[in-house]
Amino acid sequence: MTTSPPDDAATAEEAGETAAPAVDGENAAESATAEAELAERIAGIVGSESWSADFRNAKVGVDRSQWVDAVEAVRDQAGLDFFSFLSAVDWSNEVEVGDPLEDEVDEHFEVLVRLSSGRTNDAVTLSTTVPKDDAQLPTLVGVFGGANWHERETAEMFGIDFVGHPNLNKLYLTDEFEGYPLRKSYPLLSREVKPWPGTVDVEDMPSTENVEGEASAQAPDPSPQAPDPIPEAEAGGGDAEGGAS
Repeated sequence: MTTSPPDDAATAEEAGETAAPAVDGENAAESATAEAELAERIAGIVGSESWSADFRNAKVGVDRSQWVDAVEAVRDQAGLDFFSFLSAVDWSNEVEVGDPLEDEVDEHFEVLVRLSSGRTNDAVTLSTTVPKDDAQLPTLVGVFGGANWHERETAEMFGIDFVGHPNLNKLYLTDEFEGYPLRKSYPLLSREVKPWPGTVDVEDMPSTENVEGEASAQAPDPSPQAPDPIPEAEAGGGDAEGGAS
């Protein structure tokens, strides 16, 4: 007797569980609306008129002078008290390696911090502009201790100074190393050899043929060896000169 596989919804119902709803166009639209509402609400908290919800990501721009106050306000007033990460983007027209830009950009650094809630799905990215001729920003270590490592990495890779940071020593590079590897103007040797995005080195997959086994099967069987000759004394059972006793 054959049986059909159990229905997932029925199984979940028997186990007292609720099956997860399928993500359709209506749910996606509701999610996008929720992200836009969150971004607008956070913008109101930090006093910003710059916000977006592209790709279901709530993003709010804040002025550099309000950077620390904005992060603290989002933590305390919006309940987004989980520090996810901090990093930067180098908006530059000068590209040392790779294809040139199609359209010119306003050159600057963009520093981003991601904050979220451990109780809900709310999360927001705060963004601020840092000019390249004055690449510095107040540290967030006093608001989130976890910002310590992230600011050190950003300072080392982009050359942005986080004013007030207790220890901006390098994480990866030696003190003698010159330059900032994540700036677009930095000549990465690996990209000079293989320009971005680069050709992926792919080795041939191992053969599934048993080459040694096939060679052994095709080889002719070795001819049987002749038995070793029996010594004359053992074959005759007596002395060669006197014969049998």
